[in-house]
Amino acid sequence: MTDFDDFARELQSHFIEQARNAYTETVVDHWMHPRNQRALVDPDGRGKITGPCGDTMEIFLRVENRRVVEASFLTDGCITSIACGSMAVAMISGQPLARAHAITQNAVLDELGGLPEESQHCALLAALTVRAAVDDHLHGGSGSWRDMYRTKGPSR
Repeated sequence: MTDFDDFARELQSHFIEQARNAYTETVVDHWMHPRNQRALVDPDGRGKITGPCGDTMEIFLRVENRRVVEASFLTDGCITSIACGSMAVAMISGQPLARAHAITQNAVLDELGGLPEESQHCALLAALTVRAAVDDHLHGGSGSWRDMYRTKGPSR
C-alpha cells in the first residue's frame, strides 16, 4: 500500500462519517447503495430536469397496464440528489401511473427521514422528474392522461 492509498481510504472514511452526522441512515444508505441507478434501454417514459442548484436528474420508466413495472435514474448531483433519485424510483416501482405522477417533495422527504433545509430542493427535483417521465409516457405513448385515472370496467 502506498501513502496515497492510505490517504484516500482515510479521506473516504472521514467523508462517510460526516455524511452519517448530517443525514439520516436512510439517506446515507440510498447514497451509498442507490437503487436502480442506470439508464433503461428504450424506456416507455423518460424525464430529465436540471434543478436550480445545477444538478440534473433523469428518470426512466417501463410501463405495463398503466403501472410502473421498472424505474431507474441517473444524476450528476450530490449525496442528496443521489439519495432522492434512488428513493423516488423505489417509491414508484410497481405503482399505478396515477400514484407515480402524484409523488411529492414531501413524500420523498418523509421516506428519507428528512433532509437539511438547504438540501430539500433535491426531493423536489426527484418528484418533478418522476412527473416528467410519466408525462412523457402519457403524451408520447398510446395512452392519454385521462387513461391514467380510469379504472378497469365496462367500456362506455
